[in-house]
Amino acid sequence: MAAVGVEFAKVSYTLPVGADGQPGRTLLRDVSLRLEAGTTTALLGRSGSGKTTLLRMVNGLVTPTAGEVCVGGKPVGAHDTVALRRSVGYVIQETGLFPHMTVERNAGMALELAGRSRADIAARSAEVLGLVGMDFAEFSDRYPWQLSGGQRQRVGLARALALEPDVLLMDEPFGALDPLTRAEMQTMLRDLLQRVGKTVLLVTHDLDEALYLAERVVFLANGEVAADLAAREVLISNNPQVKDYVSAVHRAVPA
Repeated sequence: MAAVGVEFAKVSYTLPVGADGQPGRTLLRDVSLRLEAGTTTALLGRSGSGKTTLLRMVNGLVTPTAGEVCVGGKPVGAHDTVALRRSVGYVIQETGLFPHMTVERNAGMALELAGRSRADIAARSAEVLGLVGMDFAEFSDRYPWQLSGGQRQRVGLARALALEPDVLLMDEPFGALDPLTRAEMQTMLRDLLQRVGKTVLLVTHDLDEALYLAERVVFLANGEVAADLAAREVLISNNPQVKDYVSAVHRAVPA
């Protein structure tokens, strides 16, 4: 299935009025971005800058209070919700695996919910587990508690890919992993994304991860786009927000 693009057109989001009658906080303000089909875009920014809220608009988990989000040229609200979410893979930091289900069943859960035959589920589960570097014969009968953190994350990624989505959303997918495992997962993911050609939106706090995986890096600050750069331009940017982020990550070690 060919990848499709995603567009945010003047998107804003304000929380509802609180029980005390006070107006809700505005999390996003007038965000406009176009994600070209088959590309990987990273969202960076402080905690609370609106990254995850923006990402969750793509699969309809958050509805903007102003503006519009389109997937494949069609507004999210005009899509059938079930069909949309089957066309958008979603990977989160905690993986969300079902602890009482085997690796095979976790990987094939979306296929099961879509009513696929047992033979189709088994074949596709084996295929996507292979894509993320897990041998089906070795891991299919294991349970999440029998896996390392990196292995659980691989299963979560396999599950997100099972229905061959057009778009892949990744929200801090490697944030809970140790540095060595995280580097291994990044290498695996970059190779995988080059092969499957999805439109990817990656939320991360890790600047080096963003530069390694994405062609484009968007910095959010206070709910607004502070910078929108090709990855190769980030380290040489004169944008104050970008310079502060780079300096915070690449601090010199005191003599």
